[in-house]
Amino acid sequence: MKTLGIDIGGSALKGAIVDTTTGKLLSERFRIDTPDTLTPKEMAGAVKAMTQHFKWKGPVGIGFPGVIQGSTIWTSANLDKKFIGCDGAKLFGQATGCRIAMINDAAAAGAAEMRYGAGRDFMGKALLLTLGTGVGSCFSYQGVVTAMELGHFPWGKHGKSAEKFLAASVLEQKKLSWKEWGGRLRDYVAILEKLLWPEMIIVGGGVSADHAKFFKYIKPRAQLVPAEFLNNAGIVGAALWAAEKK
Repeated sequence: MKTLGIDIGGSALKGAIVDTTTGKLLSERFRIDTPDTLTPKEMAGAVKAMTQHFKWKGPVGIGFPGVIQGSTIWTSANLDKKFIGCDGAKLFGQATGCRIAMINDAAAAGAAEMRYGAGRDFMGKALLLTLGTGVGSCFSYQGVVTAMELGHFPWGKHGKSAEKFLAASVLEQKKLSWKEWGGRLRDYVAILEKLLWPEMIIVGGGVSADHAKFFKYIKPRAQLVPAEFLNNAGIVGAALWAAEKK
């Protein structure tokens, strides 16, 4: 089945048409940069532009960086706060004329990796972290993926969200060395291992393409692997979610 998957991030939207039986992209990935914070109406316009680029009228899966219950958005840490309480399926559906299925972006990435990627056929406890503008997270056991909000785990002496210290965006903004940033991830992962006891940890997001530069500093107990879909996992998982919600 062909489905359009869209991954909304803190700095861009990315989308592609996906074969949801294999997880393969059937089109080139299309990106719309959002350097300024978009209102819900403006984001709906960007999603519409994405569907128009692909001349798409079928089902659309959208991964959103926040807590999603049904199709309602309940948190928006790195996007406009006006999204909070918004019915995403209604917002984006009215803009595009398409049937919309909403899912947390990290859960989308996790679904892709556990179905087709690094966690394929793994039925134990797996933790997936996506490192980008923020830190997304989900947990899988026996193949069932559950969205989590571990990027907002209180961290440091002031109790700020962990992602303020650990996101890939912080690596860039603070001009940290791979060793320093990897050390921060090591301390964070050590706490998560005590809490969750995962057997596998999958790291996704664009920075996962450079995993050799920082994995050596993390030293977890669990098996540590990069996401096979790298920065496309959210697109694939969002498309898969839409296909299964028909």
